[in-house]
Amino acid sequence: MNYFISTLLDGEIASDFATKVLPVLRYVLFAIIIAAAIVMIITTLMQSTDNNNGMDAFTGAKQESYYSQNKGASRDSILKRITIAMAVIILVCILTFFITELIAGIK
Repeated sequence: MNYFISTLLDGEIASDFATKVLPVLRYVLFAIIIAAAIVMIITTLMQSTDNNNGMDAFTGAKQESYYSQNKGASRDSILKRITIAMAVIILVCILTFFITELIAGIK
């Protein structure tokens, strides 16, 4: 297996891949990172904030309502899921970006 990889990296295929495909892939990854970051910022700013600072536990002001029982389908829950998804996309794209940098640096 190691012989196959070293033969591939020494050949002309690796040269074309490193010089033609990787720069384009890095530009695409960078654009995805920027777009996901903008979406993440917007969804974070759209989420509502709780201004009670956790005082409901001391005062007993926590009230059960239909809204509190169905938070999974609420607007804030959807925005939270989008924020988490954007963070994962950014993480994967950044890791892939730097792996392509390492591959391009080997050649």
